[in-house]
Amino acid sequence: MDIGKTFTKKRVIFILLFAVFAFITQRINFSPLVGAENQFFTLFQFFGPIAGAFLGPVFGVIAVFLAELVDFIVVGKELTLINIMRFAPMLFATYYFASNKKRLNAIIPLIAIGLFVLHPVGRQVWFFALFGTIPIIATLLTKKYSMSVPLRSLGATFTAQSVGGALWVWTVPMTAGQWIALIPVVAYERVLFALGIGISFIALNALLNKVLVKLDLKIPSDVLRIEKKFTLRA
Repeated sequence: MDIGKTFTKKRVIFILLFAVFAFITQRINFSPLVGAENQFFTLFQFFGPIAGAFLGPVFGVIAVFLAELVDFIVVGKELTLINIMRFAPMLFATYYFASNKKRLNAIIPLIAIGLFVLHPVGRQVWFFALFGTIPIIATLLTKKYSMSVPLRSLGATFTAQSVGGALWVWTVPMTAGQWIALIPVVAYERVLFALGIGISFIALNALLNKVLVKLDLKIPSDVLRIEKKFTLRA
C-alpha cells in the first residue's frame, strides 16, 4: 500500500476534523453507566458511528480511534488491557454504520452474544444478549432496508451495545438482577441513540454539502462521501 496515495492531504484533514469533533462530543455527558462510578454515555454515542459513512469504514474507524485515544490520554486512564478493549464498541458501531459487508456486520454481534452467555452471570440472563440480534436481523434484510438510515442507526448502536455488554459482563461485577433491571433502560437509551445517529447523519450530510457548495470545494467522493438524497439540493 502506498501510504502517500492513501493518506492524502485532504483525507488526513477530514480524518482529523472528524476526530476533533468526536473528541468534543465525548466531553458532553448524556447518561451515567450503571455499575461504574463517574463513567457516562456521552454525545459521542450519537455522533461517533456516522464518521465511517462520510470517510469510509476504515478511515471512519481511524478517526473514531484517534478521538478515543486522545480522550484516553486527556482523562489519564490507566493503560490496561481492559481499558484498551473498551475502545471496541464504538469502533465496531462505526464500521457497521458505514459498511455494506453483511457477513462481518452479523458476525461481530454474534460473537459478542456468545461471549456474554459464556459468563456465569451472563448465562443466567441470556435473554439480555438478545439485543445483539437486532443488528444481525437487519443484515438479513434486502439492501433497500438494511442500508436505510433507520436500520443502519439501530444496527450500529446495538452492535456497540452487544460488544460493550460482552466486555462489561466480564469486567464489572454485577448481579443477574441488575442486568434484568437494565433491560428497559438499554431499550430506551438505544432507541434514543439510534434517533440521534440518524438525525446527526442527515443533518451533517446536508451541512457538509452546503459548505462545499458555498466554498466551491471539490472533494473526491472516496475522501468525503456525501449522500445527495439528504442534501438541500436533492
